[in-house]
Amino acid sequence: MLKGKNVWNEWYQKGMGEMRIGERTVYSFPDMKKSFYDMLRASAEKYPHKTGLCDNWNRSYTYREFLSMTDSLAFYLRETMQVKKGGHVGLLLNNGIEFAASFYAVSKLGAVTVPFPTKYREPEVRSLVEKADLACILVSEDYEAWSPAYENMGIPVLLTRGEEKEYGFTYLHMPEAPWEEGVGELADEAIIMFTSGTTSASKGVVLKNYNINHAVMIYQRLLHLDSEDKTIIPVPVYHITGLVALLGLFVCLGGTVYLYKRYDARRILEGVCRHGITFMHGSPTVFGLLLNYQKEFPRLPSIRTLACGSSYLPVETLKKLHRWMPEMKLQNVYGMTETSSPGTVFPYDAATSIYPGSEGKPVPGMEIKIADEEGNEAPEGTVGLVFLRGANICEYYYHLDTPLITKDGWLNTGDMGYINEDSYVFIVDRKKDMINRGGEKIWCTDVEDELMAIEGVRDAAVAGIPDAVYGEAAAAVVVLEEQAHLTQEDIKERLKGRLARYKIPEQILFVEAVPKTPGLKTDKRRIKELFAEKQM
Repeated sequence: MLKGKNVWNEWYQKGMGEMRIGERTVYSFPDMKKSFYDMLRASAEKYPHKTGLCDNWNRSYTYREFLSMTDSLAFYLRETMQVKKGGHVGLLLNNGIEFAASFYAVSKLGAVTVPFPTKYREPEVRSLVEKADLACILVSEDYEAWSPAYENMGIPVLLTRGEEKEYGFTYLHMPEAPWEEGVGELADEAIIMFTSGTTSASKGVVLKNYNINHAVMIYQRLLHLDSEDKTIIPVPVYHITGLVALLGLFVCLGGTVYLYKRYDARRILEGVCRHGITFMHGSPTVFGLLLNYQKEFPRLPSIRTLACGSSYLPVETLKKLHRWMPEMKLQNVYGMTETSSPGTVFPYDAATSIYPGSEGKPVPGMEIKIADEEGNEAPEGTVGLVFLRGANICEYYYHLDTPLITKDGWLNTGDMGYINEDSYVFIVDRKKDMINRGGEKIWCTDVEDELMAIEGVRDAAVAGIPDAVYGEAAAAVVVLEEQAHLTQEDIKERLKGRLARYKIPEQILFVEAVPKTPGLKTDKRRIKELFAEKQM
């Protein structure tokens, strides 16, 4: 077992100590604020006239203005929508000021935010709404046609109006709210976030105030961020990265957040140049799409730090980003919704390290262990199942009993990885995505790294497909650069000297883009379907 507090120096852990919250004893920050709302109030008191948020239409809001909007909406939700402490409030809102104000208003009331993916189709969202036991739901005018279904369930609906022209709740003519403190406590539930996957299989991850507050404070320390930093949220704000690792983090810092309604790589890069963005946190897909516009934006001098998480970042993509922005540092992050975002963080620039493929070290307050197939702790350097335990790990899922979280707090991540002799964590694959070729294990990330290193390959992904002889074999989808003319045989030939023969993909399919889920992760299920369709 590796403890985060043993691998980071004293500066990163200043003020941290053991504390009891509910049934758990955690290593965290005894002086942390009680809720995200309290963090907002602290920033508004310290930086009242500073721009805190800027929306999709370049309307800016100072911290004092944003706090006033939050307080008024909280008062309206309590008095008109009858939201009580502990009640569940659904948010079907776009990346925008409406989402931000709603989230912090719910936090003030000590209620629970349940964000729904706006990228989902109506039946998918409805399926999640049915699971969430909502007191009410706030819905963007873009999805007004969906709201009668929620009303038929007996759920009060509050719609936005005229988002493009003004703050979408302006039409409610909410008076300035009387001054009141937030009622949230550290042990209170703060967010229920449904994991990706089919709606029937989605798990409602319950995050408490202490989970997400710890995550924000750890990010601030490990990424060396402060009130002078500026960021663009390039991912859906309803994901854990957008909600905690960007919006929550920057409001806590007193930094500046730019909210873009849709992901648009060119617009993001224009925003980086125009606003002097210093930090971005995104997935490998987000940064890979930005690389397509490198010629249009040859220099991005304001970028100081990138954080990359949600899935494995190929080493070749990491190197390309470093060549583009040689003065920035890129810190890999490994985590998930259940960890409130950070599980491990790379301590410095991964691109210039000797371990560029590592996800870093467990954050202070986190413990990690690698288990073998019998459940015993695996030796150093041995691949096994990754378990995490710590202050930012969820305690349970909503209305779901599962062995994924043990009674003593260990989370079964479902990922396979190992820890090396220098305490660096490497994630090699999802357990379910590992390919078993006649007893030989193939980690998709190993093959993907080598594919990406081939000149002319822009993107690639590997999945297992049925094989009559070996049961399963590797197959790859490949995206070529515009001027590249590689064939399947060319790629296999280039891999021969770099990979064991059994790891070389049996089949290679050239595609225009690697299939992605709504969360911009590689869609392994769709890749397998593509090869199945090819056989028909």
